[in-house]
Amino acid sequence: MTGSARQRPSPQGHHSSATAADVMRPALTTVEPNAHLAAAAYLMRHAHATSLVVVDGDNNNRPLGLITETDVVRAVADGKDVNDVRIEDLMTASPTVIPATTPISDAARSMISGHFRHLPVVDDAGLVGMVDITDICNALLDPSDLRSEPTPE
Repeated sequence: MTGSARQRPSPQGHHSSATAADVMRPALTTVEPNAHLAAAAYLMRHAHATSLVVVDGDNNNRPLGLITETDVVRAVADGKDVNDVRIEDLMTASPTVIPATTPISDAARSMISGHFRHLPVVDDAGLVGMVDITDICNALLDPSDLRSEPTPE
């Protein structure tokens, strides 16, 4: 298991030519498939992450799967013991990945068509980052669209 502080990309504003590399989070927390689900929950909490990339300990540059907070919630709701369940039993195997050069509009289309919120970003060497639905939305919206919540009267 590896952990890194989750870093937010700087706001990009609306850039039609922005790519996954422009909005991805390069600091990733990864986990191995044979780890317990409790380890994934712990890592997510401490990395402020909503998903972890599942990697092989021998080749941690290639995503084997994804485990998300939704997977953890479903397991708990189903009465499973998070100290007994292995990540490989719940992970999404062979996740959709995108190259760092993918335009953010294409990443958004992939998320919509695949019904998922996280996309690992890869290059020739393997895993380089992660984009999630928030990263994509922030990049596609004009900064003036990001107003503060109205204050209640």
